Order: sequence, then structure tokens, then C-alpha cells
Amino acid sequence: MFAGALSFWWWRSTHKLPATLQRVTFQQLPGWDKAGAAAALQSFRRSCAVLAHRDAKESMFYAGTAGDWQTTCAAVTGDAKRFFETGFTPYRITGDALFTGYYEPQISGSRSRHGAFQTPVYGVPTDLVSADLGAFIAKLKGEHIAGRLDGQKLVPYADRAQIDAQGLATASILFWCDDPVALFFLQIQGSGRVRFDDGGMARVAFAGVNGRPYTAIGRALIQQGALTRENVSLSTIKAWLYAHPQLAKAAMEVDQSYVFFQEAPIGDAQLGSPGTIGVPLTPLASLAVDARIHPLGAPFFVAAGGPDPIATLMIAQDTGGAIRGAARADLFFGFGPQAEARAGAMKESGALYVLLPNEVAKRIGAESDLP
Repeated sequence: MFAGALSFWWWRSTHKLPATLQRVTFQQLPGWDKAGAAAALQSFRRSCAVLAHRDAKESMFYAGTAGDWQTTCAAVTGDAKRFFETGFTPYRITGDALFTGYYEPQISGSRSRHGAFQTPVYGVPTDLVSADLGAFIAKLKGEHIAGRLDGQKLVPYADRAQIDAQGLATASILFWCDDPVALFFLQIQGSGRVRFDDGGMARVAFAGVNGRPYTAIGRALIQQGALTRENVSLSTIKAWLYAHPQLAKAAMEVDQSYVFFQEAPIGDAQLGSPGTIGVPLTPLASLAVDARIHPLGAPFFVAAGGPDPIATLMIAQDTGGAIRGAARADLFFGFGPQAEARAGAMKESGALYVLLPNEVAKRIGAESDLP
């Protein structure tokens, strides 16, 4: 899903501070005594199904190896809290954490181009080339690049403005959308659902990205004076775009990044589309982290403040273009108006903790530096 692909859609900080893991107890986790863990356990089981097929020697950064996690997964019990409390050791990630949210939006679509359905939703272009740089340089694990071949050279792919103006002859059109603003937010969230004009529904899952840099539209609108930092939110950005149709296209094209999709059956409607790890996301039990630093599949305890405080256990199953830094996380809220409202309003500080298998914790001790 790519973390809502490009969540943190209205503001972005690229400043990255070094961080350290500091061992704590479960009693020191704010709100642990009242926090539920059943949904997180089900989410963790899904990740275990993926980790089971990894090479046991595969590194999971500071969190040991895939083999360590395979052993832990084999010990899963039905008592969620007891499983986590007896099998894991919590560590606080130093520094103030920043939490944002993402969700599954719904758009309207048609198999044929007619009436208001004039905006194409593209599948992956046949000439799009992507590469995991970690396959070439170990320290770049988690970094990706995309473009197209020009002879023997990899060159930048078309940006959003070029695709809007010229279309994509090398990509199939999955369907036609009736609202370019809705499609824009679907791309930012990374996946969602489509309701067709014949009544059918399908998931619209992340399949690729053009590799161009992501620019947060909220930040651009603030710089233009259209919105202020105090009032910018998902709802105010949407309201501005709909209120200024003659300016909306140019505003959205400030973001050069462009996401391509694939269709999939709805499946379990209570879950989201698959995240980066390859399993369906669980509302408020799945989160996106910086996969260059943290291992996907690991449990994290989130203690976020604000008017909608959250203290819960979640599993790292996704990542995103704007999720950068050790104490940075994007919380998946699910599908529907309530999920959209909560995700759109989420930008809170707090504390982020990672749970490591006890055997791994014994090896790293009470404190460990993160990259």
C-alpha cells in the first residue's frame, strides 16, 4: 500500500535526528493497562505468515533476524496480552514521536468514458522500471528508484503534469473516474475502493509510482497564502480545491509524484488493502513506519496525545514516501467517513515504542543506537 503511499499529505519534515532504543517495562507504556491487543495479535499473525517464508538469516535491522521472528511467531497463543507481555521486551524510541493517519477513500468509476467520467485511472505502465537500491548497496536497503529506459540509461519518468496533459500510451486504463480531486487523494492515500456506475465495487490497490519527488500539497498551499498552517487539514485542502476549480489542477500538479493502481476483489471489507509487507491492513492495528530503519512485521506501541488520544498496540505493515525518521509513524484508520475524519485530523506528538523478541532484547541490552 506504500503507507498511504504518500501520507503526511499536508506537511512534511525532512529533518532526521539520530535515535536510540531504551528498554522499558510494559508498566511504563502509557495506557498499556487499558489497551487492547486482540486486533494487534490477529494483525501480527498475518505478518507471521509472510515472515515464515523468509530466509532465517535475513537481517531485520536492529531486531535480529527473520529466524528470531519465526521462533516468536511459532509461540503465538490465543491470549493476546499474555503473548506480548511474556514473549517481548518493549523499547522506547527516543525523541518526540510524530503521528499522522491514513485511510481507504472511495471513488466513483465507470468502465466506459462518458458524462462526468473523464479522468483515467492507470495501471502500471509497461515502460516503468523500478529498482530496490538495497540490492546494489546494503546501506541503501529500503530506498527505491523508478524511471524509464532511454537506450541503456535510466531517466526520470513523466511527472504528474505531463501525464495529465499527454496521457500514458504505455499504461492500461483500469477505469474512468468522475472526480480528479478524489483520484488525487486516492493516490496520496495509496489505495482505496471504487464503486462503479453499474453498482459493482472493487479495491484499488497500490501497484507502482513514477519515482518523481513527492511535494505535500498542504505545504504548497500555505506557501501560496491560500491556507495557513493553523487551519490546514484534509478537509480544508479538499474544500479549497473544490472551491477553486480553475486553480485546482495546477495546485495538484505541484506534486510531481503519480501513483499507479491495480484492481482487486474487496475480500474482507473490514480490512484494508495489502500493505508493503503484503498482508491486508487492520484498522488501528496496522501502521506505516520508515522501512529503512524499522523491520516490517514488528509490534509497536503508540501513545499519541491530542483531542483524539490513542494508546494501542499496532503492527508495522506499511511504509510511505513521507514516512521518514525513527520516531515517525502513520496510523491506518480503515474505511469510511469516520476513518477519513480521524485520519485527516491526526497530527499529534507522543511516544513510540517497539516490542522486540526477548532473545533479541538479550543480545542488544538496555540501549541501542538506531541509524
